[in-house]
Amino acid sequence: MNFEQFSFDPAITAGIRAAGYTTPTPIQEKAIPLVLAGRDVLGLAQTGTGKTAAFVLPILQRLAKGVSRQTRALIVAPTRELAEQIHQTIVDLGKGAKVKSVSIYGGVSKGPQAAALRHGVEIVVACPGRLLDHLDDGGIDLSHVEVLVLDEADRMCDMGFLPDIRRILKYLPAKRQTLFFSATMPQDIRGLADSI
Repeated sequence: MNFEQFSFDPAITAGIRAAGYTTPTPIQEKAIPLVLAGRDVLGLAQTGTGKTAAFVLPILQRLAKGVSRQTRALIVAPTRELAEQIHQTIVDLGKGAKVKSVSIYGGVSKGPQAAALRHGVEIVVACPGRLLDHLDDGGIDLSHVEVLVLDEADRMCDMGFLPDIRRILKYLPAKRQTLFFSATMPQDIRGLADSI
């Protein structure tokens, strides 16, 4: 099995080749066809198994068909390191796809993040607290989001982000694709998954 079978856009295929990906990992093999088909996905896999590409590649495929500079995908991550890593994966795999992405997290100035949002991006990778800051300021519009990803959902739960996630969900359209990725499935995460 290789990435060719997913029939990605040529620009995305070029990004896959440039990244040196040849054979999908088990989570990629199982998740990518479901995400491409528009299904909601609950993926359980340990860190380092290729989860990021499992959701980034289908999102790039979806957004490359019509670049709009509206936020159409929201990826929520528990730490700024992970948010930056996901953003970098989007940049690397989507070089030729002309899809714009920004990472939003605390501990740095909001100015450059706000400026990127004003110029328009299709993908926002965010930590919950800083995302809520931008939402409270009216600096981000999530009404066009087609895909929501909660990455490392169990860690977000452990870090006390569940109330923030529930607040963020209120800003999103009810009709959307939801992708949950987690290394474990504690009761809180099962409850959140069931509720959305």
